[in-house]
Amino acid sequence: MYLTPQHILLAGATGLTGEHLLDRLLNEPTVSRVLAPTRKPLSKHPRLENPVGELNALLPTLSGRVDIAFCCLGTTIKQAGSQEAFRAVDLDLVAAFGKRARELGARHLVVISAVTADPKSSIFYSRVKGEMEQALKAQDWPQLTIVRPSLLIGSRNEQRLAEQIAGPLAKLIPGKYRGIEACCLARALWRLALEEQDGVRIVEAEELNKLGK
Repeated sequence: MYLTPQHILLAGATGLTGEHLLDRLLNEPTVSRVLAPTRKPLSKHPRLENPVGELNALLPTLSGRVDIAFCCLGTTIKQAGSQEAFRAVDLDLVAAFGKRARELGARHLVVISAVTADPKSSIFYSRVKGEMEQALKAQDWPQLTIVRPSLLIGSRNEQRLAEQIAGPLAKLIPGKYRGIEACCLARALWRLALEEQDGVRIVEAEELNKLGK
């Protein structure tokens, strides 16, 4: 079965995947409104509502009907400046976004996690991603889709040397560790959003690559 989403809430619209997803949403005839809070203004569009400011401060002010929410939030420890600041975005802010989306009536949350997510991992990054997944599961969503891509490939505003080097190689790795183009991930996210399936669904990188073709 398939849903026909009309009102979308999107977090992370200025990020690598979020930009591609926003473009897709605004070009979908079935989408009548995209509510996309960002720190910097987005290009105007008749179906885009773009509150500007810090997401933590904006969340309580968001209003209107929401059918499906997409969370493309994510940073790095280097960008955030510390492990605590990283946790504040990739765990606390994601959980707060999910809670607010549910309050606004969203039935389905699609969230980007990581291929290595594991709340028991000895690796801090992977552990936080796993804890984030646990926090969203505890919100008792009617439908929660957690996607676990491997390395994201695409042009960023900031250059990440490791990703520049690993990107071409990541496309050649078979299985769940194969990298994925951000535009392909956005396509996969939209396709997953249209599928009606109660409960929690975890989609690994290998399936995402197939869905994003």
